[in-house]
Amino acid sequence: MKKPNKKASEMTLEELASYIDYSVLKPEFTEDEIIALTKDGVNLGCATICINPGYMELCKPYVVGTKTKLCPVCDFPFGTSSTESKVAQAKILVDNYADVIGELDIVANFGLIRSGKYDEVTKDIKAVVDACHEKNVPVKVIFETDALTVEQVKKACHCAMDANADFVKTSTGFLTGHEAHGATPEIIQVMMDEVQGQCQIKGSGCIRTREHFLQLIDMGIDRMGVGYKSVPVVLNLNK
Repeated sequence: MKKPNKKASEMTLEELASYIDYSVLKPEFTEDEIIALTKDGVNLGCATICINPGYMELCKPYVVGTKTKLCPVCDFPFGTSSTESKVAQAKILVDNYADVIGELDIVANFGLIRSGKYDEVTKDIKAVVDACHEKNVPVKVIFETDALTVEQVKKACHCAMDANADFVKTSTGFLTGHEAHGATPEIIQVMMDEVQGQCQIKGSGCIRTREHFLQLIDMGIDRMGVGYKSVPVVLNLNK
């Protein structure tokens, strides 16, 4: 994690797209919609296409031979399955698709974070990280920051670092019952200050304007999850 050597407003479309995990996660999407959005993300040169695990085989042909990878989610969006089942899902993914996976995104058990059971949270994350690292697949850990206090976010960062995770990440985009703030500059700064470069940072949730997108890049963020409707907005494709 380091600040870019030029302002985000001066970056090329290709450079900006490289920050994006193109989110194609809505459960109601048809296969045709998933294919079309995957193709769009690949054509733009996005870092990854973020998809549900059941669509790896469907999407794989469209990323092979390109610089865009797939980013499957694990135990999404709640993070409340048993550790054993999370590991099993992660292993199926990395054992069969490591060649096309950029990273795997897992959801921390944020109920346990709120309960203060940080040792259990670390152990849960580490089991998945270890399984993925056996196949050299990096792991992003989603905290669901809108459900947490700032202090809980800070402690969750240390859980992820202690588990040897590669990224810490704000949100799933599927939280209900809480105000949606997502990847605010304020919470991204909290996470940056806490990890001190030991993990990379991914912001997701409520990144819907070009101004917000560029601001986070200038802050030194490493990646952003952007929904399919917001990708053309943040990349200024409708100008």
